[in-house]
Amino acid sequence: MQSRKDTPSTLGSVPLFVIIMGIGSAAMILPALHAWSRSDYFTGRIFLYGTIIGCVVTLLIGLATQGRRPSNLARTQLSTLVATFIFMPVVFALPFHEASRSASFLNSWFEMVSSFTTTGATLYDNPQRIAPSLHLWRALVGWLGGLLTWIAALAILAPLNIGGFEVRSSMRATDTRQTHTQINRRADTSERLLRYGRALIPVYVGLTTALWVGLLAAGEIPFVAICHAMSVMATSGISPIGGTHYGTSGVVGEMLIFVFLAFGISRLTFSAGLFSNDNRKLWKDPEVQMAFALVVIVPTLLILRHFVGAAEDAAGTDLRSALAALWGAIFTVLSFLSTTGFESAEWLDARDWSGLETPGLILVGLALVGGGVATTAGGVKLLRVYALFRHGERELERLVHPNSVGGSGQEARLIRRQGAYISWIFFMLFALSIAAVMLMLTATGVQFETAMVLAVSALSTAGPLASVAAEHPISYAGIPEMAKAVLAFAMVLGRMETLAIIALLNPEFWRS
Repeated sequence: MQSRKDTPSTLGSVPLFVIIMGIGSAAMILPALHAWSRSDYFTGRIFLYGTIIGCVVTLLIGLATQGRRPSNLARTQLSTLVATFIFMPVVFALPFHEASRSASFLNSWFEMVSSFTTTGATLYDNPQRIAPSLHLWRALVGWLGGLLTWIAALAILAPLNIGGFEVRSSMRATDTRQTHTQINRRADTSERLLRYGRALIPVYVGLTTALWVGLLAAGEIPFVAICHAMSVMATSGISPIGGTHYGTSGVVGEMLIFVFLAFGISRLTFSAGLFSNDNRKLWKDPEVQMAFALVVIVPTLLILRHFVGAAEDAAGTDLRSALAALWGAIFTVLSFLSTTGFESAEWLDARDWSGLETPGLILVGLALVGGGVATTAGGVKLLRVYALFRHGERELERLVHPNSVGGSGQEARLIRRQGAYISWIFFMLFALSIAAVMLMLTATGVQFETAMVLAVSALSTAGPLASVAAEHPISYAGIPEMAKAVLAFAMVLGRMETLAIIALLNPEFWRS
């Protein structure tokens, strides 16, 4: 007889994909209510019908699959997560396609993949082309994708030692059998997801609400404030007005957003205490230190460049313009480092002050570096860059003192050796992924420079990068249909990371 302690709860016995499908279907009621409040009954009915049909289908699938336990938990965890990011946008795209009236289903699916993977790439250069309720749905889908990323990183990727956790892991990344056996002994997938969900959902909702209230107090429109709050927490960069620089909250709103962008830098900002090795101080976290260095160094170099340009035009003595340009650079650097992609209004004014264009390649580099491990940010991740930096620093020391012994403790030595090794492997895989996506995009007729920017923006989940990185803004609506499909799968690859996909394709991974 099974003990009461070992009996799974009703929700815990339902597959993860079914739970996410139920939450996504229930979330459709929010844009329905918003549409009705604006007397847009056509859009409201579509999302209401989507809620009813989605919940009924979820209930039927849940009853049919309840209580089924997979033979390989590690394999099921990872494959379900990949399937979620590919097939759930199909569910999200159905009401979007019907409500938009003019968008094809491929475009609607692309829009939802971009939102759910927190990329934020949009086909609508003019936000007024679609109803505000559809913008709310885009922001809400991105917000749900960010929440899933938070929970899945701690409940699924961390036990498998992928997603950036392998840098600090004491086990070798190739020792997958020991890792999978350990996962199977620890806890069921649903139990881990429920435990971390109960811990993280209140934090995620509370932070979003706090930012929303702060933006309202700064003078932002309520609808725009909630969309921007959800986009900042999910680092999706989705905006119903084309960006924060068009908002009414001004510099005060940007300062509030700047504070909350820190949650894309390190998981210690929201998950401290959930792991035994996460009890260190926030300012001692390598990711925070690396991000702080970038936020200080890069804006300083940019403002010096603009200052020289302004001095040549006899405008360099304008201290107010110089300070405004400095703030714009700091905000935009952190925004693209966290792969959010919001631009400061002062960032745009800095070009008028100095007469110089800001090099978009700097923003490409920041997006490639990315944010923290187990956050909603994409990119290579700060911890991997830190491991490579420490390894390079140690190699330079050995050139001067060949017989020296590296100190700083066991963890530092681990990061410099195994951590740097696996980080370099991931970096090369990331570079090869960019090359492969560029090759497929150019095969569809996209120009080389455009293909490079689009590949980086998709794999780093920084969709707004396309409008600022190239010499001229790139429109996602202008690329071929096949290129949109390539970018959509590249977004999923960027969200899941190459190591997770390789682990899923490993034949050893599929053996019982």
